[in-house]
This record gives sequence, C-alpha cells and structure tokens, in this order.
Amino acid sequence: MKLGRLNHIGVATPSIEQSIAIYRDLMGADVIRAPFDLPEQGVKVCFIDTPNSQIELIEPLGPDSPIVGFLAKNPQGGQHHVCFEVPDIVAARAWFEGKGARILGPTRIGAHGTPIFFLHPKDMGGVLTEIMETPKDAH
Repeated sequence: MKLGRLNHIGVATPSIEQSIAIYRDLMGADVIRAPFDLPEQGVKVCFIDTPNSQIELIEPLGPDSPIVGFLAKNPQGGQHHVCFEVPDIVAARAWFEGKGARILGPTRIGAHGTPIFFLHPKDMGGVLTEIMETPKDAH
C-alpha cells in the first residue's frame, strides 16, 4: 500500500457558522458546501474546498458526540484529523491490521458517502488519521 491523496483536514468547531465566516472572510474561501447532519457519527459537517483538498468543519450534534471531549480540551476548536484516500478500503484495513495499527471502530460510511475508518493517534505519530475509499466521481 502507498500513501494516497490528502482528501481533507478535519477541524472541530463549536460553531460551523462562525468557522465558515473565518474561512470566507479572512481566508477568502469561495466554495463552501452546505452544512449537513451526520447523525450516525454524532456531528454536523461542512466542507470548504481549497485548490488541492478540503477543510471539513465538524460540530457536535449533541452531548454524546465523539468530538465533545476534544472541544472540552480545545474550546475554540482546532485540527481534529487528517484524511487520506485509498483505492480499496478493505485492502487498506487488512494492510493496517497486518502492520499492527489500531483501528478505531468498524469501517463505516463517512461524510463523502464512501467507506472510512480511523487509525489510533498513538500509531500515527499523535495524529488521528482517517482512511477513506476514493469517491468514484472524484478528481
């Protein structure tokens, strides 16, 4: 397996609307996708396009959201994870398991509508890493 394309950087935020304003007004972002709820993951998500990737804004949907703890430690929000693409999620999961990497939870459908899983930060130099199957209509 080889390192795939950086798909996005996940940024946890207490307010997607406030974060959109920062990326639009301060950074000049002009392609901001409509926010949507992802209840199966406990988050609201909004993608901001950059010339070569995306920023994924992530806001908790409620007190049981997996990012509530992150925001408790980082009240203003901040970088939550990085996401790399792979052509085959099943093969990638087997690869990482074979290397002894800890996978957090089952493979599931992510915000792009493709299968994803997360690698434990302790196995990735302190960085929570999402692995996602490349969307069929990508690039």
